[in-house]
Amino acid sequence: MRLVRIVAGFAIALAALWIILGEQLAGASADAVVNARLTTVRAPIAGDLSLAPRELGTLVEQGEPLGSLADPRADTVRLDDLTLERAVARSEIERLEAEIAALEEAVASLESRAADYGLRRQRQLEAQLEQRNSQARALEATLEEARGALNRSTELQSRGVETAANFDRFRAAARVAERQLEAAQADIEVARIELASARRGVFLGEGYNDAPYSEQRISELSVQKRLLAAQLAGETTRAQAIDARIDAERRRVNDLRTAGLTANVRGRVWSLLAADGERVQRGQDVMRLVDCASTLVTLSVAESVYNTLAVGDAAEFRPAGTDKVISGTVLRLAGSGASTIYQNLAVAPSQRHLERYDVAVQAPGLVDDPELGCAVGRTGRVFFATRPLDGLRRLID
Repeated sequence: MRLVRIVAGFAIALAALWIILGEQLAGASADAVVNARLTTVRAPIAGDLSLAPRELGTLVEQGEPLGSLADPRADTVRLDDLTLERAVARSEIERLEAEIAALEEAVASLESRAADYGLRRQRQLEAQLEQRNSQARALEATLEEARGALNRSTELQSRGVETAANFDRFRAAARVAERQLEAAQADIEVARIELASARRGVFLGEGYNDAPYSEQRISELSVQKRLLAAQLAGETTRAQAIDARIDAERRRVNDLRTAGLTANVRGRVWSLLAADGERVQRGQDVMRLVDCASTLVTLSVAESVYNTLAVGDAAEFRPAGTDKVISGTVLRLAGSGASTIYQNLAVAPSQRHLERYDVAVQAPGLVDDPELGCAVGRTGRVFFATRPLDGLRRLID
């Protein structure tokens, strides 16, 4: 019985020694810190900075307004030049429109005069034609009388009653009447031609062309009007182009006068690089945010543990002060003295950390954890090998 107790005690001692050595000698980190990448919010324009009151570490959502910039001294020289150019173009448009209106008024007056002239000219030609018809009828009557007198004279002369001198006189009178009638008929034909042309708008006569002065002047003014209309169309197009350039320049000036600062990630306010009311320049750093979506665990291990690791190996992160165990994988092996890789991370390594071998572990569960999500700076330990009490821990968890 005594031997049994000795053997049992010896077995318990060996098990305890195995657990102690397994827990202590398993691959583990000396320290581990929840870390994340930093992102910088920069001033899009130069101006006076106005920041919303926020404490360091405040959680902000992506797209959330952080502040604004205002620059009352924005350069508007180009906008002023374009405004002046537009005023000149509009003045030219008004001048051309006034000239075209004056030409239209003059053309309307001349058209009225031309229409009145055409009507009166037709009446004049109609009266002349009527007068010449009357003259022709009178000449026909005269010719008939002359011919009758000539016939009587011929009969009297054959009987020896009329003298030859009287016969010659009657014959000459008849010939004159015939010539006058022919001339009158020719004048009537000319008058008819002139009247027919006038009714078609073409006026024939001595001292002027086929159109009166009013119509000739209308033609000249119409040509001038078309030229001015072409210039007006060009100036109007130019003014529209200037308006478009002014709109674009006004938007540019407005963008230079005011601008908003918004969070480009979901994260926490990590540092303020400019104060409220400060004058900042374009591109100047204003604020740094921790990108919660990029949370990872940075740690250092001994050389013996480091040389057994490879990227993609399984790892477990146990935050200090909690029983949670978050699974992860080895993301990066940076070795010793890895200070440069921390330039864009929130938590810089300590001197003791740099003396050991740097490892980064990706733990997706940290991002989704309501307590540890974006808990940058939280410490703990990372384990890379199975320990004797892991089964018990999982059972308790």
